[in-house]
Formats: sequence, C-alpha cells, structure tokens
Amino acid sequence: MEEMEEELKCPVCGSFYREPIILPCSHSICLACARNILVQTPDADSPQSRRASGVSDYDYLDLDKMSLYSEADSGYGSYGGFASAPTTPCQKSPNGVRVFPPVMPPPPHHHLHHPHAASLLHVPRNSCITCPQCHRSLILDERGLRGFAKNRVLEGVIDRYQQSKAAALKCQLCEKIPKEATVMCEQCDVFYCEPCRLRCHPPRGPLAKHRLVPPAQGRVSRRLSPRKIATCTDHELENHSMYCVQCKMPVCYQCLEEGKHSSHEVKALGAMWKLHKSQLSQALNGLSDRAREAKEFLVQLRNMVQQIQENSVEFEACLVAQCDALIDALNRRKIQLLARVNKEHEHKLKVVRDQISHCTVKLRQTTGLMEYCLEVIKENDPSGFLQISDALIRRVHLTEDQWGKGTLTPKMTTDFDLNLDSAPLLQTIHQLDFVQMKVPSAVPAPPILQLEECCTDNNSATLSWKQPPLSAVQVEGYILELDDGNGGQFREVFVGKETMCTVDGLHFNSTYNARVKGFNKAGVSQYSKTLVLQTSEVAWFAFDTSSAHSDIIFSNDNLTVTCNSYDDRVVLGKTGFSKGIHYWELTIDRYDNHPDPAFGVARLDVVKDMMLGKDDKAWAMYVDNNRSWFMHNNSHTNRTEGGIAKGATIGVLLDFTRRSLTFSINEDQQGPVAFENLEGLFFPAVSLNRNVQVTLHTGLPIPEFYTRASMQP
Repeated sequence: MEEMEEELKCPVCGSFYREPIILPCSHSICLACARNILVQTPDADSPQSRRASGVSDYDYLDLDKMSLYSEADSGYGSYGGFASAPTTPCQKSPNGVRVFPPVMPPPPHHHLHHPHAASLLHVPRNSCITCPQCHRSLILDERGLRGFAKNRVLEGVIDRYQQSKAAALKCQLCEKIPKEATVMCEQCDVFYCEPCRLRCHPPRGPLAKHRLVPPAQGRVSRRLSPRKIATCTDHELENHSMYCVQCKMPVCYQCLEEGKHSSHEVKALGAMWKLHKSQLSQALNGLSDRAREAKEFLVQLRNMVQQIQENSVEFEACLVAQCDALIDALNRRKIQLLARVNKEHEHKLKVVRDQISHCTVKLRQTTGLMEYCLEVIKENDPSGFLQISDALIRRVHLTEDQWGKGTLTPKMTTDFDLNLDSAPLLQTIHQLDFVQMKVPSAVPAPPILQLEECCTDNNSATLSWKQPPLSAVQVEGYILELDDGNGGQFREVFVGKETMCTVDGLHFNSTYNARVKGFNKAGVSQYSKTLVLQTSEVAWFAFDTSSAHSDIIFSNDNLTVTCNSYDDRVVLGKTGFSKGIHYWELTIDRYDNHPDPAFGVARLDVVKDMMLGKDDKAWAMYVDNNRSWFMHNNSHTNRTEGGIAKGATIGVLLDFTRRSLTFSINEDQQGPVAFENLEGLFFPAVSLNRNVQVTLHTGLPIPEFYTRASMQP
C-alpha cells in the first residue's frame, strides 16, 4: 500500500488530493491547486473568439508558440508582455511546479455559502491552465473550473487509504487485555476479535443476517456520510445515466436531447462500467506478472552482488597464494594483478547496483500503479470510474510494455573469467598477465565442507560447503547425503544450488555421517570428505503455537500454557520423537475446581478439541486431585491412587527401546504402560481447560527411579 501513496498525491502541492478534478488529459489536480496555476491568455484566445473561428472549448494550446512551459526551469510562466500577467515572483511546489500568487477574488456575494467558494470557483477572464504532469495547456470556457468533473473515485481511494493507516481498533468484548478487532457488525455497532465473534456473535439464527465488515470500513461508515450521486457538469440537476462512446465520458439524458452528444453513439452506463472494469482487470493481470518477475529479478540481482563479493574474495586469495609461491620478482607484478581484479570487481558491482537501482524505481512505480488500480476497481461509482478508466488502462499497458524484453536480464555475470598463467619462466615474469578463461565441459571438483559453519542444534543439523578456490568448472547444483544415524546406508536429503542446508527431524543422541557432491551437465563430482555430526543427548523444546487449538493461551516463551475455555483443549510440543529415550516434566502452576488434565504423547493429527487419549492418536494419563487413569482410544485402564495439586510435578518418560510410556507424580512412578504400535513420530502432548496452568521443563536426564527399574530383572 505504501507504494500507492505517490498515486494519491497532487503533483502541485505534494499532499493528498483535496477535492480533485479531472483535466481533459485524464490527469487529476486539487481544485485549489488548479486555481493557483491559472494564467490569463490574450483576448484573441478567449472562448468567444475561438467559437467565432470554429474552435471547440478546451482545445490544447501550442506550447512552443505560447511559451507557457520552460524546459530550463521545468516550471510554468505567464504570457510575455501581457498586462495582466503576475508581476510578483512565483513560488515552486514540492514537485517543482510553479504556483502563481492567487488572483484576488471579487467581493463575496450573499448566495455563496462556502467561505472559500468564491476564491475557488471564480477565475479571471480568458484563463488558461497547464497540466503539471503532461504539460498540455488548454483555455477555460465561461464555466471556468466548474466545467471539470470531480474525481470521486480518487477521493474514495484516499479515504480508505488514510483509514487503513490509522491505529488498529480493539475488540469491545474482551474480558482482560483487548485484542485487535477483526470485524465490526453494522447492526450491533460492536467491534469483535475472532474468539469473541465466535462466542458472542455466531453466524446462525437472527445473527446470520447481520452484516460484518472490516474494522476500518466500519469506522468509515461511522464517520462518513454517504457519497453524493454524480451529476452532469453541464446540467447540474441531472444525474449521469448514459455513456458517450465518441467523447468517452458519462452524460445525462438532457445532454442527449439538447447538447453536443445528441448525434453520438451512447451506451448504458452500467454496461460500460462493467466492461471497463473487466478491461482494467485483464490489463492488471499482465502487469502483475511483470511485477512478480521484477521482484524475482531483484532477488537475483541482490544475490549476484553477494556472489560477486564472495567470488572476488576467493579470487584474490587464489591470486595471493600463487604470487607468494613465485620468486621476489612476482611480488612487484602481484600489485598490478590485484589492481586489475579490484577494477573488475568494482566494475561488476557498479553495473549490477545501477541495474538494481533502476529496476527498484521502476518496480515501485509499477506496484504503486497496481495498488491504485486495484483500489479504483473496488469503487462502486460507475460514472466516476469511467472518467478515469481509459487513462488507467493506457497507463497499465504502457507500464507493462516498459518491462519488455531485455529489461529483466542481468547486464553482468558474477563469474571472474580470469586465470593466472604461472607456467612461464622467471625471465618472462614481466609479461605475466591475466588470460580469459574458457573452460571446456568438465566434471566439478569435490566440494569442501566448511567446518566452521557446520553445527547441530537439538535434533537438527546445518551443513555448509563451497567449491575449491582454484576450481573454475561451473557447478549447476549439489547433492547432500546423510546416513540413518546408526551406520546405515546414505540417502539424499537435499538437491539444489544453495551451499547451505539445515536438516530437521533427526534422532536425538545419534551420530550421523554427512557428505556432499556437485554436478553439472558433464557429470557428478566425487564426494567431499565425510563429516561426523552428533545430535543433542537430550531434547530442548517448547509448546508449538502453530498446531495448538485456538483456545490455548501461551506465555513464558511458549513454555507455560493455559486455556480460555471450560472444555479440554490439546497442545503439542514443538519436537517429535521416533527413537531413543526421552523425559520431560510439567509443573502445575494453577489448579482450581478439581479438573482432570491429561499428559502424554500424540501424533500430529490428534483431535485437539477434546481430552487427550479419547481418540486413537494419543496415549495419556489423566489425573484429578485423588487418582489417575491411563487412556487411549477412550479406553480407561491402570487406575492408580494419588492425585495432583498446585505445585505438583508430572514426569513423562517415552522409551522407544522398551516400547513403553511411564508417568510419575512428584517422582512417584505410575506405570509403565506398554505401547502396541510404537511406529512413526510422536509429540509431547497436554490437554487442559481454563482451571489449569502448567509449565514445561525439558533437557532433563533420565530419572534414577526409571534407571533402577530398568536394571531389575
């Protein structure tokens, strides 16, 4: 939306349009600004003399003959030698347009109600106005500025844009901290957040007929009165009802019966409105594709800058290594060669950065025009839309043509096609120079793993690699392979052009072997050296906000959860397990009215709006203040005495080696419970309602009571 702001500002004053009018050239200007840039013309060019000579109103003037526009200062001037031309110095607006001192209006008449109506509508006799954007001039008729139609569509777009920039509205029904409102009911006149809307304003019964609108639109409907119906500029009491195809403007019935449109082809206003909206939408589709390509092109150019930087550093290092290996005479030549590399480096960067700057400006203009056109399409004012639709369609097609062939092609490559020829003997050192590198098709050299950038975090591993500095063979992509963490066969985990990859979902406390190879059209390189990676012995994780039920409330960096519903809701941990032994604990921070929360493990697709363990995707222990039960697929077993209270600690131990799930309450073991089908990925899980709050503790060692139990026969 920010790119569109330039479309909403007057080219004269530089501010948002105020009471914009549409000039015959299809450009808009503030009514007050139009009054300020008026100049008077000689009597020979008055409307009366032009009618006598057969010239129609609003004919454009010859800028060269009239000397209205000066290329030297990009401003507007009055006619030289004309007695009524302003003699005081003119000022320039923020956009460089010359603004003349306003002509003093005649004494106000009693029938003008607006305090500034006289100064805005009255214009000097034989006045001329020049468009500040296309510099086309025209002479006004006796109606003056009242002869120009108001751009109501532009006013509507500006109103919506300014409302969207205002502060976000808050929900009026939230009990504690008000959330940001998502809708406003026009009948209830209340702003709702999404949870409050579902709870207090369900879409059924009588409420189903209520109209819900976005908050900004609701605020506008509160503040703004309905827009007036468009009226004809020639017949102010008549509404626009038809569209003149020849003149390309809305007209009224009186224009067809009495005016200059009587013999013109006309069509229904609504039909032409829909037709032009369709044409503008189709034109925007092509421009949208160009804008998307331009964004991708900018990303490519920015990546080229980084690649040029990296290639330059590697090339300099290679050059220094070769020069240092030669005799002292090479050191004198080395300085000259480095200068050549730096010059090539700066040249490449300059070309790419210049292209980035040019493309960024053009994309900003294109995006602004697109957003403005989309806002114009939303307007429901047919006549106002049709007043500007032709010009917008032409601008969209013109802008699309500017993204023509060659515009989105880099002007510079990232490679340094240079090679240092170190074969000559010492007596030819003074002739040493770069030679252009033309490498025949060859298999890439084995990549080099960058050990300083390779690391593991929890159960994920990040690997980084690069091509050898002396290798000039083009590489099209890389293949990263890992074994199964148990000395098994390697498998491909990544194929692409990037030189860094993060692999998630590995087993905890496991040792993995990693290797990478490059490929191009000629074939596949040999493998790099094998890198050994050790994942974390214990799991560190928090609750997962993305998969949790919407009623779950998170805090403490997503380690503490509660619920805003009296029904049980499920939340999962962010890390899944499929191998090894894992232990975590949960402390009861709040426990009111003796609810029965459940703790255990679940698959990712577990049902999240009922107690954990009621479906076949979860295994859990649910517990109240007196006793606990194990539950899976709504089957209750293993009833055990002993409940929980505020401050209690629940331990959960998942053992894939013994295929069991063990619970403890304040280190008092409950279980273990055997798994029947322990295959796949399991996530720590909790179900609770608003009467319970728990905090998760991870990265814990296996408790001693379980270690002792596992050692017993």
